[in-house]
Amino acid sequence: MNVTNPATEEIIATLPEDTSSTLQEKFTLLKKAQKAWAQQTIQERTLILKKFSSLLEQNIEQLAAVLTSEVGKPLQQSRNEIKGAIARIQWLTDNGEKYLTHEWMTQEEGLGEQISYEPLGVICNISAWNYPYLVGVNVFVPALLAGNGVLYKPSEYAALTGLEIEKMLRKAGVPDEVFQVAIGASAVGELLLDVPFDGYFFTGSYRTGKYIYERVASKMVPCQLELGGKDPLYVADDVEDIKSVAAGTADGAFYNNGQSCCAVERIYVHESIYDQYVEEFVKEVKTYKVGPPSEEGVYVGPLTRKDQIKVLEAQVKEAVEKGATVLTGGKPIQKNGYYFEPTVLINVNHQMRVMQDESFGPIIGIMKVKDDEEALQLMDDTSYGLTAAVYSKSMERAENILSRLNTGTAYWNCCDRVSAALPWSGRKNSGFGSTLSYTGIRAFVRPKAYHLRGLKK
Repeated sequence: MNVTNPATEEIIATLPEDTSSTLQEKFTLLKKAQKAWAQQTIQERTLILKKFSSLLEQNIEQLAAVLTSEVGKPLQQSRNEIKGAIARIQWLTDNGEKYLTHEWMTQEEGLGEQISYEPLGVICNISAWNYPYLVGVNVFVPALLAGNGVLYKPSEYAALTGLEIEKMLRKAGVPDEVFQVAIGASAVGELLLDVPFDGYFFTGSYRTGKYIYERVASKMVPCQLELGGKDPLYVADDVEDIKSVAAGTADGAFYNNGQSCCAVERIYVHESIYDQYVEEFVKEVKTYKVGPPSEEGVYVGPLTRKDQIKVLEAQVKEAVEKGATVLTGGKPIQKNGYYFEPTVLINVNHQMRVMQDESFGPIIGIMKVKDDEEALQLMDDTSYGLTAAVYSKSMERAENILSRLNTGTAYWNCCDRVSAALPWSGRKNSGFGSTLSYTGIRAFVRPKAYHLRGLKK
């Protein structure tokens, strides 16, 4: 399998892909080793994963360079991602023991009722390329903490990073047989669905997630899906600093080249401040430095996947044909690499794909609305349900809108952020289940109820 640098289109590595037999060998190793790993204390597993976090910090420059070389993420954003992963690992390791230890529900003379949390066994983690450290640690860190074995398949676009993760985990003390990496593209992912894992955890597109869910349903094991979004944002007329709001929301739309499931994908602005907001928004976008991701100061690098350029071109073309106006950008950049201009569209509506289909690139549509109710109706007009944001002086006003939206995450005066303390979950076509918080830790265990007659206090 060739690994291509999206900034130069050069092949930077060639890796051997897994086969049905090598995957079965890895699964067999995991199955044999998992029970011994689960028998270690939670404190021992926690110390190992804290050491993994320290190794990420010690090697951040080298790891960031590898990440940038294969996904095209600007170097500072690669550093930021690894720092974010370190922070998540800290929360998970600081709280793992609390949520994985036996829990007494009743303790009285003669009767005890207790819940124990047993690992699922060996889980399959089919991961994503846009944030391989962040979406990776969301799954394999709590899975390992809980005593599971993990078969980790990084995206083919982030395979080198997947191998670096494996190297650091092993150096930290995770046994070789407890964490295994599968290398390959969709064909290898397909093979994994035939292996008898005890759970599947997928991050990626709705179409692929739905397919995985249907394929493994007969196994009667957990299958958790973290899928895409068409995340809406509303700017109300009572915001106090329009320039600052425009800058913050532009960052929410264009950070990581818009290649984020929780990136702002469509914006609605109250008509009384619409013109000023759009003016400030476009000014901000025009300041973004576009160029080679290894160059310091670059904010927008290449797209990770060449095919996405056609998706964005088609969305812009269709929108313009239906009456949209391009205020900046709108086309690929003619140079080596998979570059697309940061693009802002106005005069958009919901008959356009740019306001309905996930863009996953540096493109945004901004739409004028007359009031909160119209904003609510448009924000809710989607098959996705990941995040939604409202900018307003009033929390009560924002909550009135956010509480009526069917999303897993709600933002007031912020956007495009994730906290390890809060569950990360989707609704509708954005998936189901959750990672992070205590719900994400307990996603990797099975509760067992103990009825203990004869207990002495």
